[in-house]
Amino acid sequence: MADELELLRCADPVPADDPRFRDGPLDPRAERRLARLLDQEPAPRRSRLLSLPPGRTPRARLAWGLAATAVVLALALDAVLGGPSAPPAVAAPRPLTVHARTAPVPLADMAALADAAAAGGSPRLRKGSHVQSWSLGMSDDKPPVTLPQERVVVWRADATHTELVVATDPRRPGRPVLSDEGGEPREVADGHVISRTTFPPMWSDAPPEGPPPHTAGALRAYLTEVARPGTGPGTAPLSTAELLDATAELLDHWTLGARESAALVRLLAKAEGLRPVGEVTDRLGRPGHAYAYDARGIRHLLILEPRTGAVLGMEDTFTEDDPEYGVRAGDVMDYRAWMR
Repeated sequence: MADELELLRCADPVPADDPRFRDGPLDPRAERRLARLLDQEPAPRRSRLLSLPPGRTPRARLAWGLAATAVVLALALDAVLGGPSAPPAVAAPRPLTVHARTAPVPLADMAALADAAAAGGSPRLRKGSHVQSWSLGMSDDKPPVTLPQERVVVWRADATHTELVVATDPRRPGRPVLSDEGGEPREVADGHVISRTTFPPMWSDAPPEGPPPHTAGALRAYLTEVARPGTGPGTAPLSTAELLDATAELLDHWTLGARESAALVRLLAKAEGLRPVGEVTDRLGRPGHAYAYDARGIRHLLILEPRTGAVLGMEDTFTEDDPEYGVRAGDVMDYRAWMR
């Protein structure tokens, strides 16, 4: 498996000095390397999707579980990964890098900027989300598979909602392949539909289905309920890893307004171990300020919009080599990029 990952790493079309570090199409040399990988016939053995060893964070286990689902979907979708007319496969992305000679901005300063941006009350909170994501998935008897996805969820006044999931086109890296203009999600020509589902009316006040509050204290209680469902008000404060997990869950359900974003930055500013590291350009080409938190072999990178403090994305990378799973320090485990 480590050899297979090395072949994919060599096939990565993005040069190490590319400041954007985005996925891209494979050149002819990389196509030959990838063909060599995909043509290999492993010895027969029972398939076993890998899970992280004990001690990984809950989010790490969740990400690998989602990645396993992505592997199954990817292998089933000839339109995405198979057939003579399929787009080129995607190698693992490089981690985002901090721009040289950029000054880190403390989260307290970002909180002040977010408060100022929220003074006018716009934009407003909206139920639903638009997110691009990628997760690392591996099996011990199949080549590593990546499946970048983009998902848009739109809620209607009658409490019904529609979820559309497509595979992003690796020939057009970083470009949104979904549009929800007019309140209806739709795929553009270069997206491959994975699923399109309309759900019946649903009502719930429980987080994360219920609307998030716009004060820091109330939002802390809300996110605690997201991270620890059913716990009472006397529960211990969330760890930084739990806070980041709950934030990601919130953003997968809601597009925050200016006031909610300001309250969230206030909470993040008090998170232990979350430190500013400088400016980055995210995978959608947007500038942002990055904040890192290291725990149990994983670096969590949080990216905030420079003027409003809105969360643009999160990325997890390995900070230690793990030969058993064929990963190295610096390998990307997963990322998410949220859009309005």
